[in-house]
Amino acid sequence: MNALRNRVQLIGNLGNDPEIINLDGGSKLAKFAVATNETYKNAKGEKVTDTQWHNVVAWGKTAEIVENYLNKGKEVAIEGKLMTRSYETKEGDKRYITEIRCNELLMLGKQ
Repeated sequence: MNALRNRVQLIGNLGNDPEIINLDGGSKLAKFAVATNETYKNAKGEKVTDTQWHNVVAWGKTAEIVENYLNKGKEVAIEGKLMTRSYETKEGDKRYITEIRCNELLMLGKQ
């Protein structure tokens, strides 16, 4: 059961082109948002689509794949884990960000 702890799997579409950050030492970081859609019928019988946005980060070789092959609208399957970090704004307010750290990536749809 340990393999199930903190495991996230998503299939969705990139909402923007990935942001690629080249770090000291030559490693790369890719940041991008993935949208997932859930469709249901409301009380009036109308079709409603609920879109959820997920922040994703990828490191190293995975970030290189993201840089070379992914762009806005591309459909992907992502496996990773939830990570939460915090920072302070210039005004001294504490902010929290929850991201998915991508361990595996599968490109779907037309290439």
